[in-house]
Amino acid sequence: MTSSLVQATALELLALYRARSASPVEVLRAVLAHVERHGAPLNAFVLLDEERALDAARASEARWVRGAPAGRLDGVPVSVKDLLLTAGWPTRRGSRTVDASGPWTEDAPAVARLREHGAVLFGKTTTSEFGLKGAGDSPLTGITRNAWAPRRTPGGSSAGAVTAVAAGFGPIAVGTDGGGSIRVPSAYSGVVGLKPTFGRVPAHPASVVGVPPHVGPIARTVGDAALLLAVLSGPDDRDPFRAPPAPGDVADALDGAPSAGALRGVRIGVSATLGAIEPAGETRARFAAAAATLRELGAEVEEVDPPLADAAGVLRTLFAARAAHTVRELGPEERALLDPAVRSAAAEGEALGAVAYLEAERRRAELALVMAALHRRFDLLVTPTSAGAAPLIEGGGPPPASFAGPFSLTRQPAISVPMGLTSAGLPLGLQIVGRHFEEALVLRAARAFEGASVPLRAPPLTGR
Repeated sequence: MTSSLVQATALELLALYRARSASPVEVLRAVLAHVERHGAPLNAFVLLDEERALDAARASEARWVRGAPAGRLDGVPVSVKDLLLTAGWPTRRGSRTVDASGPWTEDAPAVARLREHGAVLFGKTTTSEFGLKGAGDSPLTGITRNAWAPRRTPGGSSAGAVTAVAAGFGPIAVGTDGGGSIRVPSAYSGVVGLKPTFGRVPAHPASVVGVPPHVGPIARTVGDAALLLAVLSGPDDRDPFRAPPAPGDVADALDGAPSAGALRGVRIGVSATLGAIEPAGETRARFAAAAATLRELGAEVEEVDPPLADAAGVLRTLFAARAAHTVRELGPEERALLDPAVRSAAAEGEALGAVAYLEAERRRAELALVMAALHRRFDLLVTPTSAGAAPLIEGGGPPPASFAGPFSLTRQPAISVPMGLTSAGLPLGLQIVGRHFEEALVLRAARAFEGASVPLRAPPLTGR
């Protein structure tokens, strides 16, 4: 039963708990044993806390025995990205410049919500340094590897989170996405990753410079992603950019299996290039098949190429500014410990003038207006998540172009859902983008597509 427990979704685990067919302690022990067997080569965690997690699982088990679960995730094992404050655990942010001694006494809003809902927090997942690089390595933790093919990268910066979920090291995880850091790694790893509308999930400390990260769910199914989003969402006074509570419940809206005409009347613009990106042949073929599936589900599908080619330059400028701001107080000795890519980005940001920074912000606003105009014609925009599959860690050349960045700039909800495997057995992702605060429609479309697709659940955990 152990293998079935580690591959179970969060919703399946909750059903098992209700039926008394499994217990939170049994599930946690299965997950930890799975990490012990397969975790070292993948390097998904910067921290595992078995003792504290077992205490939480025992408390959850007692609540289930009493028939009084604490919340919507009671007893579900969850990991959090090591950019999120977690009381009792250091938040090193992938950097040797961060002192682990603490004190670490505060939970980020997302972590506090997990605890309120009874989740069993068992570890923190790896990130590139300060979340500033789209790769799966950092000076603190070294290289994190792709669960489908360990010689390949899971991408970044939510590298450990997607690897953990794909490998069965817990059914769900919390990541962050400033330029694609949930969606692209999710595509590379064959899992579901959602970047909500900015502010939907509150953040603390709030990021005020460059491209602020969006906190969001990573899961193996759309249903689990919706459940985790429902738990994480809602205002928090510590976040000045917090959004008001969402009307309705995104998880409840997905109850039941999607019907054959689940997307009838939904207007979808599909773009294989975003006007500037040339996807690999297999990506283009899979994307064409995905568009056909959306039509079969009843959607009104039309090709479109919004003028978003400017996004890459804007994103680079704003990320450079964020890098400079992040390391602004570090002295020469500390800077010598930084990832060379972070040092380079920070130097680029320090060379920016106020005019160049504000020009990038102006261009960001123009991109948002482009998307607002597009959404007068279409309810959703659908693209590949990445131009290709996960590249090799060594000798793979530059990574495939990402389709994710523009929608971090516009701060819209966007999800990556698996759209099959390449001939080499590597996952590809489909990105679905919605209007601001319309996560429910994004999730509905993703769930319908998922239901019409061949399931992708368990990577082989062997090298390719």
